[in-house]
Amino acid sequence: MTNLLDLTLPELEAWLRDHLGEPGFRAVQIWQWMWQKLARDFTEMTNVSRACRERLAGLARIVWPEVESVAESRDGTTKFLLRLEDGALVETVLIPSDSREGVRRWTQCLSSQVGCAMGCTFCATGQAGFERQMSMAEILGQILVARKHLGDARPDRPVLRNLVFMGMGEPLLNLRQVMRSLECLNNDKGLNFSPRRITVSTCGIEKGLQELGESGLAYLAVSLHAPTQQLRERIMPKAARWPLDDLVRALKSYPLKTRERITLEYLLLGGVNDGPEQARDLAKLVADLKGKLNLIVYNPTDGAPYAAPDEERILAFEQYLWKRRITAIVRKSKGQDISAACGQLKAARTSGVPAPAGP
Repeated sequence: MTNLLDLTLPELEAWLRDHLGEPGFRAVQIWQWMWQKLARDFTEMTNVSRACRERLAGLARIVWPEVESVAESRDGTTKFLLRLEDGALVETVLIPSDSREGVRRWTQCLSSQVGCAMGCTFCATGQAGFERQMSMAEILGQILVARKHLGDARPDRPVLRNLVFMGMGEPLLNLRQVMRSLECLNNDKGLNFSPRRITVSTCGIEKGLQELGESGLAYLAVSLHAPTQQLRERIMPKAARWPLDDLVRALKSYPLKTRERITLEYLLLGGVNDGPEQARDLAKLVADLKGKLNLIVYNPTDGAPYAAPDEERILAFEQYLWKRRITAIVRKSKGQDISAACGQLKAARTSGVPAPAGP
């Protein structure tokens, strides 16, 4: 049976026409029930005729990921371990922030693959390996789970405001499903997220980068984590197959809207990439890029392959970049007490031992 969450609105229109002989407006009604009103059963769709609902129930389903566990941090960060239909486990995280009106708003970190093939040495997901691609329904289903948890059923005044594809997996290695998801997210009849509130993070995949930029459907974030090709090969061996100079050259020509900048992510690993030499190399590398640097402090746990950087080195690293007129902001890890870094919760659940560290 067809999971209707796996269909874009044009695909749903075609499916209803071909299978039920229903007009186009019926697709919009069903679409709004699924994505705006969080309906999981056709019986909830009260403006759809009973006959249509009964025929739908015989041919289609609305399948969400199931919540395996929820953990909430002292800082409000909330992490979900979700079980997909085939039993695969993925993670999604809600990160809180307070608006100027005093109302708590949320950013959601989305997964795009079950596992990850990139093998970055500091990442729990990368060390666990790749299992399979996620479907559009599984990617967007994470948002439905989060909105239900938040009681966020008002599309005109949502509290879930921002989405970041920074969870498990490399989004550009699941390009087709990620692009379909972005098209649905931008649809004003459904989830209705502005492109400026969606960020897709990549460690640097040549194929797909230009397509993402030309689509205008999301902002771009790039995980650098090393200022030289040699160091990148050491800590991000598979991402480094695309030479760093070529990646930076591609970023210089990346299509950007007015006032849009690329977010450059740099994970500070104690004694590895957080020294004055690396700060100088990084400043040279990004000097001509239209971007901003997020300096992320590494969050180690028992048995971690790296250590957290010293506070003095963090401050010195940041100040060096500012003196070179490079916008750099230190981002403290959230949810450390609930293993909120990507892949940690799944690793702990499947192995029964503390998970590797992460950003």
